[in-house]
Amino acid sequence: MTKNRTQQASGTTFRILVSLSAIHCMNDALQSVVSASYPIIKDDLFLSFGQIGIITLVYQLAASVFQPFVGLFFDKRPSPWSLPMGMTVTLTGLLFLGFASTFYGVVSSVSLIGIGSSTLHPEASRLTSLASGGKRGFAQSLFQVGGNLGSASGPLMAALLVAPYGRQHIGYFAILAFIAILVMMPVSLWYRKWLLYHIKKNEAGKSHLQAPLPLNKTVFSIGILLVLIFSKYAYMASLTSYYTFYLIEKFNVSVQHSQILLFVFLLATAIGTMIGGPVGDKTGRKYVIWASILGAAPFALLMPHANLLWTVVFSFLTGLMLSSAFPAILVYAQELLPYKLGLISGLFFGFAFGVAGIASAILGKMADSYGIESIYNACSYMLLLGLATWLLPDLKKTANR
Repeated sequence: MTKNRTQQASGTTFRILVSLSAIHCMNDALQSVVSASYPIIKDDLFLSFGQIGIITLVYQLAASVFQPFVGLFFDKRPSPWSLPMGMTVTLTGLLFLGFASTFYGVVSSVSLIGIGSSTLHPEASRLTSLASGGKRGFAQSLFQVGGNLGSASGPLMAALLVAPYGRQHIGYFAILAFIAILVMMPVSLWYRKWLLYHIKKNEAGKSHLQAPLPLNKTVFSIGILLVLIFSKYAYMASLTSYYTFYLIEKFNVSVQHSQILLFVFLLATAIGTMIGGPVGDKTGRKYVIWASILGAAPFALLMPHANLLWTVVFSFLTGLMLSSAFPAILVYAQELLPYKLGLISGLFFGFAFGVAGIASAILGKMADSYGIESIYNACSYMLLLGLATWLLPDLKKTANR
């Protein structure tokens, strides 16, 4: 009887993990429609690269600054309805973005989309950990690969549904946001049952969970992980925000063609993400982080000097290597503070978004002043900060002592 119940619970939580991955996919598809539509918005409203950078900065800050606070708030006051509430805000922002007629209207719209994202990421990541059944790396990779597939499909949807017909068609993506809300409802009901069960069993406080390292080493390790996040996302900002412009200017491809090539890069990030978590479960997170960030550096350094074919190849390999880092970094951080899952998830998702936003604004100004190609020559050296991984303790060895 106990075995059947365990198998039944395992099947239920796996369905929850798949649902969370699908929700992440839809959310990040909607988020990436924003950046994929930058060339269209720029031409439609006669904006500069600097203004595109400001739009990205506002969006990324809205999607980052709130995340640690959202995570901390729901650590203390968990709610099963946080996910549908966040997606409703995203839905509203998409409707406004499709019909915004001014620069400030676009800024207001993307800020709403960012706030919706700042609710989804820490909360969905928390539920992913709760439903993991101990396989946290695999669960986080499954969750992240949904987001990466969404990020990859956003530019493709923009190329097929927005570029040929006009910016107003962005508003139709609100339908996808509504579908995401419907998928969230069974997850919210499962989480409500989970909360009621653990409150009754007096386990909600999580006081029995212990950090694997002393406080000073925990703080130091989190600092190193944030440095690694900085190096990864500062470089990724150059690709996600300006790769289409780079391809258009250097190789004279069309907007539609550039969006398809952006899809190729983002597809590689989805594949790499699925690899990083399970490998980290078996070999240790530290080794995955080593291979990911430093392994991508040679391809990033070569890309500015390549022709179109090799640019696509190097961008694919860079995305494949880099994307395996985030699941390993996030689960490593969650293992450092297992009783603050929401705070850690919000901090790392938020910091990643914030770094990307600030980097996008700086790179936009840099592109206006020195040309779009200059940012790829400069940003590739950021990945050498991956050497800081050497300073991280090996938690797998610590756990085995």
